[in-house]
Amino acid sequence: MRIDAVSIFPEYLDALDISLIGKARREGLIDLRVHDLRDFAHDRHRTVDDTPYGGGAGMVMKAQPWSEALTHVLDSADGTTGAAPVLIVPGPGGERFSQSTARELAQAPWLAFACGRYEGIDERVYEWAAERMEVRVVSLGDYVLNGGEVAVLAMVEAIGRLLPGVVGNAESLVEESHEGGLLEYPIYTKPAVWSDADGIERPVPQVLLGGNHGAVAQWRHEQRLARTAARRPDLLHVAATTQELAGLDHSVATRADAAELTVLQKACWIEMVTPAELWWGAPAEDAAAVAEGLTHWTTHLFRSEGRLVGSVRVRRDPHRETTWQIGRLMVVPDLQGRGLGRALLAHAEALAPADITTLWLNTGADQARLLRLYKKAGYAVVGPGENAGTVDLSRPRRG
Repeated sequence: MRIDAVSIFPEYLDALDISLIGKARREGLIDLRVHDLRDFAHDRHRTVDDTPYGGGAGMVMKAQPWSEALTHVLDSADGTTGAAPVLIVPGPGGERFSQSTARELAQAPWLAFACGRYEGIDERVYEWAAERMEVRVVSLGDYVLNGGEVAVLAMVEAIGRLLPGVVGNAESLVEESHEGGLLEYPIYTKPAVWSDADGIERPVPQVLLGGNHGAVAQWRHEQRLARTAARRPDLLHVAATTQELAGLDHSVATRADAAELTVLQKACWIEMVTPAELWWGAPAEDAAAVAEGLTHWTTHLFRSEGRLVGSVRVRRDPHRETTWQIGRLMVVPDLQGRGLGRALLAHAEALAPADITTLWLNTGADQARLLRLYKKAGYAVVGPGENAGTVDLSRPRRG
């Protein structure tokens, strides 16, 4: 991966020369290039900011130095990176950076980071840049920093460690906090019994010493659930908590997943709607349409050893605020009939916010198997669907 970073404090990013990211740079796994924004300011004082139009406190970073700096980055494109990077601008007004975001960005061959300072960057820079590359404003968290450099350090480390060869033991990447939506389980090392300074003996949980790998895996999953409930209950709504889903890798879909989702949709619908001339909705969508749908729904994916085996999407009804819509519940054909559909439905229901009073979904009027699944879960047909040949089902929110 190539990474460019533009900052008025390029030395701030020297920390990326140490630890695993520094090692990855020396081994050629990451090509990191840091640029001083002031090199693109042409007055004697190398000025990169000015007062805001309309008044107000603070200073605003000027458009001209940024356009020249980013043009310099674009002009250095080569055959391995593609024509343009994904430009990431750290800022508290952007999308929330998460492990899912890191995984998505780790697939890009070229990233560029724009480290803003003061009150931010002239808005016209975003407009200009968006005509030349993908631009994403990304927030490290719900707080304000003095500049984007700290956020870039964190993001580059989170993204870089996911690249092949950066972390020595790749298996550790799938057992960490926030992978699958849960926090990491407790970890221990030798000795088996440790006596603290007060003389109190503190043993390692016995299950970890017995050599029963199945029991260890079950204990670790239970600990992840318990720890997440205690420390970050807000994460439980995006975690797989049913036994059927416990062994699968869970994530929230991003645009990078659109192609896989398109294949899953066609695989699931082709058996239900055989004549292609009758295809509409899910089976007729291409990857671009699927990607557009991700902006209106939150889609949860479940993978087994990297293979996408199931998904479901949810959202608050745009017209009825207390109704929770569930859609596109899909399981790959070869794994259907094993309880995964029922587990996906339970997962989607558990995602509903506390103020939801009604759960809703839609399916084909002739889909006897799906109708049995939904009716067994308490749903009743409430009328024909918006699209011909479908019906709407709903049930009250329990508890």
